[in-house]
Amino acid sequence: MNKTEDKGRGRGGGSEKLIIFGPTRGRRGAELKVMSGVETKTPGFFTKGVREKTSDERGFDTDRLILQDDELSYSLGKQGTTRKKLEGAAGAILAYVATLPSSRATGSSAGGARSSSSGFWRSAEAVSAFIAGDRKQRRRCQEFLKWLLAQRRGSVTVTNVSEREDATEMHVPENCKGWVTGNRGSELRRMEAETGTYMFLALDERGDERLIIFCHDAGSKVSPHGRMAAERLVNEMIQEKLRDDGGRGGGKEAAHRPGEEAARTVAVAPRAAAAARPAAAATTPGAGRAAAAESPRARVAMANIHCNQCLVGVPAKRPLGQSQSLPEPPPPLAQPPPKQVGPSLSDLPGCGHP
Repeated sequence: MNKTEDKGRGRGGGSEKLIIFGPTRGRRGAELKVMSGVETKTPGFFTKGVREKTSDERGFDTDRLILQDDELSYSLGKQGTTRKKLEGAAGAILAYVATLPSSRATGSSAGGARSSSSGFWRSAEAVSAFIAGDRKQRRRCQEFLKWLLAQRRGSVTVTNVSEREDATEMHVPENCKGWVTGNRGSELRRMEAETGTYMFLALDERGDERLIIFCHDAGSKVSPHGRMAAERLVNEMIQEKLRDDGGRGGGKEAAHRPGEEAARTVAVAPRAAAAARPAAAATTPGAGRAAAAESPRARVAMANIHCNQCLVGVPAKRPLGQSQSLPEPPPPLAQPPPKQVGPSLSDLPGCGHP
């Protein structure tokens, strides 16, 4: 190579020029990914001497933030999920270019630092967060990142949300907050991934806690993405919790026990039948059947007597009602069998067993 070509060489020599084609946003995103990979193999190649930078350019540009080494894993997330969440909700490009203490780190995260083979993120010596986009996108991404890191120390206060065009406030009932957030925020993370938003519980000017949904995309009534989609998911969870709390002893809990009503009917039927036997035994067996047919309580008891063979209640086959009449009782026996105290199973209406 000549002197002109030497300008494309890296500091360590033996490098080549990489040309990236495409629109400005796509080229910058690819460049930051390449920078992250090169920094891992050659620590300090891009981050040595880098300082924070905030551009006032209205159009597309790049800002830089310097993070502490213990903030990298928290702002990156498992497999880069937190970084992708902030990037998508802000509409910007967010990439972490970090200098690791060893160049033998394996694995990678999209646009972020490398991880060790054990799955734990290595402690970085220097972390530069590059934020690319127009001015609104860059400012929004910086705010999201600042609020994210502040949550490690406790509750976050966010004011003037009503004046923002990228936020939706939701007041969640106190007894529903744990249900909506889930264990260690798992439900919020799930809804964020589904809708491409960033949401968390924050305090207002008066110290009241509410849920704020952030995203540059407002969404629509039918779109599965954006703030409106996230708001629908939260409302569904709140309604589910309220129905569960208000229907204890019924509602959802009763829906999980579909056989209890039938069990209660089965239990009541033998007791009603036993109450009808003394009235039937007061006279002759034939007269007893006639009296049982005339008494409403006895009619219900006779219709609910269970056959010892099938163990199936008659009401399941032939429900009784005011508009439904019972069949005519059989005529009295001329020679009643001795020691008969009530109707036999063969005389019961609706039973098919002898």
